[in-house]
Amino acid sequence: MRLVFAGTPETALPSLNALLASSHEVAAVVTRPDAPAGRGRHLVASPVGARAAEAGVEVLKPAKARDPEFLDRLRVIAPDCCPVVAYGALLPREALDIPRYGWVNLHFSLLPAWRGAAPVQRAILHGDDMTGAATFEIEEGLDTGPVYGVLTEPIRPTDTTGELLGRLAVAGAGLLVDTMNGIEAGVLEPRPQSAEGVSTAAKLNPEDGHVDWRTPAQHIDRLVRACTPAPGAWTNFRDTRVKLGPVRPAPDADKLSPGELRPGKKEVLVGTATHPVVLGEVQPQGKRRMAAADWVRGVNLIGKDALH
Repeated sequence: MRLVFAGTPETALPSLNALLASSHEVAAVVTRPDAPAGRGRHLVASPVGARAAEAGVEVLKPAKARDPEFLDRLRVIAPDCCPVVAYGALLPREALDIPRYGWVNLHFSLLPAWRGAAPVQRAILHGDDMTGAATFEIEEGLDTGPVYGVLTEPIRPTDTTGELLGRLAVAGAGLLVDTMNGIEAGVLEPRPQSAEGVSTAAKLNPEDGHVDWRTPAQHIDRLVRACTPAPGAWTNFRDTRVKLGPVRPAPDADKLSPGELRPGKKEVLVGTATHPVVLGEVQPQGKRRMAAADWVRGVNLIGKDALH
């Protein structure tokens, strides 16, 4: 089939590469406009845009998917289908109607669970044991379209969002190519999503990453892993922000007050509403990441110093 692929971040690269290597023709790529990055805040192409340019594929960067020039160009290209992975913008009806097989999204959850922008983060935060990916036909509702195919993936006890999303992106690329193959062969029919088990995965913002040490250790563990690498988990120490890497629950340790620090030779315990957790790497404001034990030795704890 003749395809126009839509995607933006690195998460979408395994799918783009798989489609480029497939029997299908990737006639163009749609991605978000170049954005400022780095200390100089120079405009930089998205990972998908850069990869498409490297492959010699036409790159479309509409400010909005309803821009008339973009829609006209899409009609000229005349794709059979438009596969989508983490494009990052809403698609209007005018765009959805152009390809004869519609737009097919690879979404990183077992729909109808975790519809929305942050399915992997929310699955970890919620304590799900299992997740997966699904390909579905995009309609105007939020991830409500009929499903073509699914795959499952267990959530490991120490998974961060970055680690789990990395596995799903690779496995999902194969699912997306299989879906394109099945649509082309006429052997796949999308099935409506169940009306039961619907949940919504709202985006996590930086404030969501603030750890409240008055909550249980299990929740803190999940929160930090869900926020790694983005938007990032953090706490306050002496009124300055400290970024946190994943922590490790320590159910056999003596109880500490919420936020209370107890340094040891090789590890640092922090109190929660239940049992303590062991701090992993930390990054004080304006400094590099370091082991928590090294950080504590450098700050010279005084009296009732605590995280909050």
